[in-house]
Amino acid sequence: MVGQSIDPADAEIPKEIDGDYITDVVKDNLKLIRHTKGLSLDKLASKCGVSRAMLSQIEQGKSVPTISVLWKVANGLNVPFSDLLKERRQEGVFVLKHENSKLLYSSSKVFSSRALFPFVGNRKTEFYELILKPGGIEVADPHQTGTIENIVVVSGKLRLRVGDQVVELEPKDSVYFRADVPHEYSNPTDSETLMYLVMDYSEEVG
Repeated sequence: MVGQSIDPADAEIPKEIDGDYITDVVKDNLKLIRHTKGLSLDKLASKCGVSRAMLSQIEQGKSVPTISVLWKVANGLNVPFSDLLKERRQEGVFVLKHENSKLLYSSSKVFSSRALFPFVGNRKTEFYELILKPGGIEVADPHQTGTIENIVVVSGKLRLRVGDQVVELEPKDSVYFRADVPHEYSNPTDSETLMYLVMDYSEEVG
C-alpha cells in the first residue's frame, strides 16, 4: 500500500464519536485557561495562529476543533494538550473502561490515538495507544518546548523521523526524543503498527 500523508489540519475528532464531549469540555477549559492567563481572544489568536473567529466559536461550543487546532491552541497557551480535554478531578481509584475512552482520528482514519488514562488533575504526563494503518504517515508539528515523547512499539514496525534523523523500530523496541521539533511517524509495512506513547511535559509548561 502506498504511504498516505495526513495533513494535520485534516485530523478531526469525529462528531459521531466525541463531538458532544469535545464541545462541552474544551469550551469551558479554553475559556478558563485564557482568562486565568489574562489573554484576550485577539491576543491568543496571534500567539497560536488560530483565528479569533474560530477561538470564539470553540468557546461558545459552536465548533468541534480538529486535533491540529487543539495542538496550536495548547502551544499558544503554553499548557499540555490534555489541559484542554481535562475532566473534573475524581479522587481515589479511577477506572477508565475501554468503551468510555476517547478516540481521536485523522480524517482519513489512517492514524488513531486513544488516551489510556483520563485527563484529570495536574498531570505532567499523558499515556496513549497509537495505531498506524499499513503504509500510513502522520506528520506532527513541534510541541511545547521541553516536551519528551517515549514510544514503545508493540506490534508492526515504525519509521520515526525527528528533524533530520530517521530511526527504524520493531516490536519491543523503544525510543524517546524531544518532540519540540517537527517529527513524523510512518508505517512502511502492509500490516498495522501498534504503539504506546508516554508524553512528558517540561516543568516550564503550564
